[in-house]
Amino acid sequence: MPATRHGTHPTRSAPGFHGQLAEVDLRLLRVFRTVATRGGFTAAEMALGKSKSSISIDISSLENRLRIRLCRRGRGGFALTPEGRQVLEATEDLLRDIDRFRDRVNVAGGVLSGRFTLYVIDNLLAYGETGIVRALELFARRHPAIFIDMVSAPVADIEQALLDGRATAALTLMPRAQPALSATGLVSETLHLYCGRRHPFFDRGDAPLTPAMLEDQRLIDVSDAATAPGWPALRRRLSFAASAGTIDSRAMLIMTGIYLGFLPDAFAAPLVRDGHVRRLACDGLPPLVTRLHFVVKKDAGTSLMTDTFRTILDSTC
Repeated sequence: MPATRHGTHPTRSAPGFHGQLAEVDLRLLRVFRTVATRGGFTAAEMALGKSKSSISIDISSLENRLRIRLCRRGRGGFALTPEGRQVLEATEDLLRDIDRFRDRVNVAGGVLSGRFTLYVIDNLLAYGETGIVRALELFARRHPAIFIDMVSAPVADIEQALLDGRATAALTLMPRAQPALSATGLVSETLHLYCGRRHPFFDRGDAPLTPAMLEDQRLIDVSDAATAPGWPALRRRLSFAASAGTIDSRAMLIMTGIYLGFLPDAFAAPLVRDGHVRRLACDGLPPLVTRLHFVVKKDAGTSLMTDTFRTILDSTC
């Protein structure tokens, strides 16, 4: 390389952030936001679908590009630096602005486009061709420029995904009020108590169980979203000895013959038909009821997309 007239080599701009965002910056910022909101690399692994070492490389790359130390990690645990907290706030503002920009362009162009990330609770398919399936069909037909990304997850993970922006919307149960979330009620489902074929109750007669008989049993914990007249009082008398994050895992525990558990009737029907489980009647306990909701974050920037899908849901459910 030729020298300058002062005998020195010309300097080159150091690689990094120079006030202009590239696509790689947006990707790294989204990784950073997930790590920060989840509280560390380990907690972010499942949310991002990446290994801890890969996430660490992304955060280091972002720190190098921004020339800012974003977080402390090590034996002392994960913590954002003061600068990292500022970058997180700026990242939240930036990603909201990007969503709002896309929304306004959609309005101007009359064509919906972008990514619609819909989180759903497990086993929605067990209920066949419901209004939800019809709504997805109409949404996809009418708006082919939208990329639909469906993610199945437990209720707690769905709520967090909505709060930290990974989910555009969700179809889920709402066990408790969330001030930051807006929920629209859709369909309800009933749940009855079941036992497996190796449980002592499987071969008993048709006489309903009494509350006293249930008190001696080991039950699988029930979501706070499930309710029925008399259930809160009875629940306090029962012994919950296991928990399950999905309906599939709940059914597996029931089929051990050790536990009693509640299942949606539509899901349990083939298990009953094949002799794996039996529905139990209980004195003073009507079926538990849960309600599915369409949920969005109140300040989400993708309102046009979510409002469009909500309108279709309202017409099909």
